[in-house]
Amino acid sequence: MSRLAEALLPARLGRSYRWLVASSWAANLGDGIALAAGPLLVASQTSSPILVALAALLQRLPWLLFGLYAGALADRLDRRVVVIVTDLTRVVVLLVLVGAIATDRVDIVWVLVAMFLLGVSEVFADTTSSTLLPMLVEKADLGVANSRLMAGFITVNQLVGPPLGAGLFALGLAVPFVAQATVLGLAALLVSRIGTPRGAVRDVSDTRVRRDIVEGLRWLWHHPPVRTLALVIVTFNVTWGAAWSVLVLYATERLDMGEVGFGLLTTASAVGGLISTSRYGWLEQRVPLAALMRACLLLEVLTHLALAVNTVPWVAMVVMVVFGAYAFVWGTLSTAVRQRAVPTELQGRVGSVYMVGVFAGIVVGQAIGGVIADVWGLAAPFWFAFVGSGITLLLIWRELGHIAHADEAVQAADVTP
Repeated sequence: MSRLAEALLPARLGRSYRWLVASSWAANLGDGIALAAGPLLVASQTSSPILVALAALLQRLPWLLFGLYAGALADRLDRRVVVIVTDLTRVVVLLVLVGAIATDRVDIVWVLVAMFLLGVSEVFADTTSSTLLPMLVEKADLGVANSRLMAGFITVNQLVGPPLGAGLFALGLAVPFVAQATVLGLAALLVSRIGTPRGAVRDVSDTRVRRDIVEGLRWLWHHPPVRTLALVIVTFNVTWGAAWSVLVLYATERLDMGEVGFGLLTTASAVGGLISTSRYGWLEQRVPLAALMRACLLLEVLTHLALAVNTVPWVAMVVMVVFGAYAFVWGTLSTAVRQRAVPTELQGRVGSVYMVGVFAGIVVGQAIGGVIADVWGLAAPFWFAFVGSGITLLLIWRELGHIAHADEAVQAADVTP
């Protein structure tokens, strides 16, 4: 058992890191439960497609509204306390929702308000929790440390949480939200055990939030590798969002796999991600980072092409396993590269720019994908994604060598007179 614990969470990463992982896994379990239970609750209160879509939008909209502000606060306040408070805020919102369900007062308005408030709290919790990791482990270990967090996300958020949430919902409308509140409370307790220095990571006596946000944006813009990585992530999320916006229709109509088949596609991607993240340390030691980044992005381009031309269900399943494998490696690697390059006092602000870019790219891509599919058919968004991501990769192919070692480039830029 001790060997397994050492393999999963090496002792060199420290006890505080283990508390962070445990908290992350607990919070991700709660979010995974909500992935299924939330839409089911919405559907139980309304059959309006507009309101159903609005519920999904209200969970992503807070990233665009408050993402940069959340990053600034993460760099101004005690990060551990921020995560605790935001997790407990989500617990309160969930308990109010449970009370409304239990007293038969719940309606779609209650649900939509709760979705929005949970989304806002999640923005502040996720933005700030991501800044804790670079404070706990050495730069050389950030790749492995992130891979363990990513493995937890895949396991409990993608694989365990949704079916558990659906099963609990079948027992009663309020049951999954009681469970979510419980694990979020546990997550807050586990974060409280992390041994980070008390207080803010920098002196904020002469600064304002708006100026802090501008400072973070300016820092990112003046460091080419970090800036290019941000632009790559935004662009690839536009193309990804366009293709994946019609994935459910692609599975049910083009591949004729039905609703269960669509679920199997998403499960296949999670399985691929779990396999690759478990071997991330091995990959990082044996493959140059630039080559690993190029391989991941090239596989993204080829994935869009494969899905564009494919009409066979089992081929799509294989493609999705490969997709999950490289996508989660890319997520782990790009996060580690950014965290190595960004100073501690800027982690919140720069990280929030990335997250806003991710969600903005997905939203734009989904809008584009829907229009393209309506005009040219279900395969068209995948062709769009193939061409768009391919052109982007060609343009930044050489730059990936600099991006992979952004920390070295940033240090050189900072010492240049």
